[in-house]
Amino acid sequence: MGNFLAGKVVAVTGAGRGIGRAVALACAQEGAKVVVNDYGVAIDGAGPSSEVAEAVVKEIEAAGGTATAVADDVSTMAGGQRIVDTALAQYGRIDGVVCVAGILRERMLFNMSEEEWDPVVATHLKGTFTVFRAAAAVMRRQGSGTLVGFTSGNHQGSVSQANYSAAKGGIISLVRSAALGLHKYGVTANAVAPVARTRMSANVPMELTEIGEPEDVAAFVVYLLSERAREVTGQVYTVAGPKIAVWAQPGELRSVHADEGGWTPERVAEVVPGAVGVDPMPLLAQVSAMAAAARGAKR
Repeated sequence: MGNFLAGKVVAVTGAGRGIGRAVALACAQEGAKVVVNDYGVAIDGAGPSSEVAEAVVKEIEAAGGTATAVADDVSTMAGGQRIVDTALAQYGRIDGVVCVAGILRERMLFNMSEEEWDPVVATHLKGTFTVFRAAAAVMRRQGSGTLVGFTSGNHQGSVSQANYSAAKGGIISLVRSAALGLHKYGVTANAVAPVARTRMSANVPMELTEIGEPEDVAAFVVYLLSERAREVTGQVYTVAGPKIAVWAQPGELRSVHADEGGWTPERVAEVVPGAVGVDPMPLLAQVSAMAAAARGAKR
């Protein structure tokens, strides 16, 4: 057992499998008391079971750690609140929350149904909000705490996962908002975009050239939860095996201002392409290349 998180209480959602499980185990190994949350659903959100969360608790206890299971649905306000309330009831405080829970329902945008959109956004984005919201209220009073959201490189866009991409982009904005609003209370918020071998990454429609294991991601999350990262907030990090990278903060690239006559559609068409232009979309070029290759293979 280590002591990187000695004395801390950490709640991890989606902790029954994959990255969430690795994070829960790593936190316990470094001395934290852990609330293990997992609704126990299949990758599409079906068939909940409390057994997966309880199994991870048994792993932690067998290794000499302390943990408790909560099999609540994070997409509900009551579920998010119960995770934090369990930490308070069992251990008297909450020092960090890590929101890993997520599901996938793939479909091209023009075929995607409401039933394929709503649960994905609810689990990823609302599920991060419900836990952040409950934890932030306590952390504000404590004067300390760490919020960690899980995003994805797919926040840049996806061919067949518009629901997932939209939710992951929302998580980044939620994290930045939390960082801004909670900074004066001593609470930090960051996002991690993992690239690791899990049942969810197996459904990524593009080949992953950089990929690692859940344990790689867990080590970085433990760092974010530790006192060594007390000044780190509002950041988005990629963890892909041996690589750790930080994403740029959003900002304007180029601008142009209208003259006294203001803008008309014709004036926009004359000025904007040369003076403002576009920011090339790397994934679009990649998708186009894949489509061209597929057409060539059919000939």
